[in-house]
Amino acid sequence: MKWTLSIALVAATIVLIAAGLFQTRSGGGTVGIAAGRALPGFAMRPDTPEHALTILLGAVQRRDWKQALTVMRTNDAATSEDEQAMAQDWQGSNGSLRTFSSLESFDLWPQHATTDEAQIRARLNWTTPVGPVEDLRDFNLTRSGEIWTVTLPRTEPPNVPAQIVPVTYLRWDLVSGNGQDKWGTHNLDAPRVRIISMNAVNSAQGVVVMGEVENEDTVPAFVNVNATLLNASAAVIDQENSFDKIAHVLLPKAVSPYRIDFPGLDLAKVKNVRMDIKAALVPASADPVIGVMDQKIEQDLQGNPVLHGALLNQSGQTVNIPHVIASFSDSNGRVIWVSDGYVDNALLPQSSAPFAIQIPRNVATNVRSFHVVVNQYSLENS
Repeated sequence: MKWTLSIALVAATIVLIAAGLFQTRSGGGTVGIAAGRALPGFAMRPDTPEHALTILLGAVQRRDWKQALTVMRTNDAATSEDEQAMAQDWQGSNGSLRTFSSLESFDLWPQHATTDEAQIRARLNWTTPVGPVEDLRDFNLTRSGEIWTVTLPRTEPPNVPAQIVPVTYLRWDLVSGNGQDKWGTHNLDAPRVRIISMNAVNSAQGVVVMGEVENEDTVPAFVNVNATLLNASAAVIDQENSFDKIAHVLLPKAVSPYRIDFPGLDLAKVKNVRMDIKAALVPASADPVIGVMDQKIEQDLQGNPVLHGALLNQSGQTVNIPHVIASFSDSNGRVIWVSDGYVDNALLPQSSAPFAIQIPRNVATNVRSFHVVVNQYSLENS
């Protein structure tokens, strides 16, 4: 009797594991398998579009480029060059954000299908040093016999010709009295930096305090904005700072959006917001110069409002991790939202890359203007 019960429990466990691997979400989404190899005896065959794409993305999770290529549509046998190209496409290069990221999970939604063709939309959930990042992507699949394959366009890296880029940018060096005080806070006055706007609103995640700051001085400044929420009794509810949602290094006369999040709090319980800005002298330069082009608010694949545009690196330096921050204002010029986003790929000299920043639907209808700034993270300067 004991052995019968044990066998029944083992069999039930195996059935549940198998069901978990192939479970379909309500609403048409298929949950991707967890990172790691499938259990022995449960390896999927690409006999359906969902299975083929799950095999591909599971291989991307494990960075098994050889297996990933087995479910891709290729005219010739996969070579080491094909594996290298695919690794670069998914894993990134040149010290970009993608090179420090991992595909944690994915969700699949079939869009349409015929006997021999299918399209599936995937939400890719990446873990990165700057927090979780979501990416929506459509995949096309075709059937050959009983096997489905994924068709992926090959991404060609930017081909920048050898050239001389003239250096005409401004630069500020900081010379301290003893040669060790890099920040110059002991014997020099702090730059004049001012909060030029502030707005506190409720969001789906909690209270958001946002606005813009300006460096009114003639020297560069390292800036951070702090906010303290007070209740009706003037007691402190919470304190937070702008963290990475601000362009910390502001050149003279430059303006940056800022945003401070208070997760889980309700603005109705807040009586007052106390603002505090900190500024320190730093050495800085106006290079690399990054142009922001073709900015416009459109809808993404799910119909959500998104600010799309492109970044152009006009310098001769590589920007490994571009970070875009935007403030959105209403018809009265009041900042009603601040959002940011990181670009996955490095911005090579004299090359461009697209960016996208999400906007809440209830905010997008009131947006009349926006202001975009770009943070520049380069490994050689970190």
